Amino acid sequence: MAEFSIEVFPPKDNSEADKIFSRLAEFSALSPDYISVTYRKGGEKFTGEVASYIQNELGIPGVAHLTCTWATRHNMLTTLDNLRQKGIKRILALRGDVNEEVKTKDFRYATDLIEFIKEYGGFEVFVTCYPEGHPDSRDFAEDLNIMKKKAELGVSNFVSQLFFDNSDFYRMVDSMREWGINTPVQAGIMPLTNIKQILRIVSLSGAKLPAKLTKMVQKFENNPEALYQAGLNYAVEQISDLLINGADGIHLYSMNNPKLANYIFESIRPIIKA
Repeated sequence: MAEFSIEVFPPKDNSEADKIFSRLAEFSALSPDYISVTYRKGGEKFTGEVASYIQNELGIPGVAHLTCTWATRHNMLTTLDNLRQKGIKRILALRGDVNEEVKTKDFRYATDLIEFIKEYGGFEVFVTCYPEGHPDSRDFAEDLNIMKKKAELGVSNFVSQLFFDNSDFYRMVDSMREWGINTPVQAGIMPLTNIKQILRIVSLSGAKLPAKLTKMVQKFENNPEALYQAGLNYAVEQISDLLINGADGIHLYSMNNPKLANYIFESIRPIIKA
């Protein structure tokens, strides 16, 4: 059976914490295989707290995202100690945004962080992959070399960056298998449900919009209710196609919206259980 997991983001501060913790119970009612919690520099304590709550209070495996370009080996060790003390057993290891003002370069790449976590021990490590290619890679062969190294370091799961054209995901996975990378790969899916979100996501991720999705946006850009429903339906169709064609799992970028996650899960439940 394919995996189904959910991504949430932690609160910015204490004023948002109650709202997010109340929504986590709604996510847990879907019984996902795990819930991952994104990383926010300066608010890393919330990542650990939310992941710990998911795992220890809700009984759902929690995965803490962790970036590394800001860190020295010393403070990364402290971070791992804190996550271990909170009972976290899974980390999604990321490079994070590059800040040229940071003089310490103990961790330049995600593979440096993976090696460090593996040396530390006691954590299962998840990593990312990019169906349309990493924006900093010269070509897709460079991406494959990096994915190969990640796999050889003993990671247990690849989670893809969001994408909207399934052919890009299939091409990536086929290439990975040809290169001997047999680690499971989950497809990262984000439903596009409003114009502001669509513009922001395309700007930040560089993900291309297929003609079908572009037509949908143009048709309903002045009708928020219709665009919301059409965006959900596009995601359901995309996920159904992925599962029918053998994807190892789906990782839903939920935007902290339990209603959205519930609609998606109930729509694909028969397929993901089959």
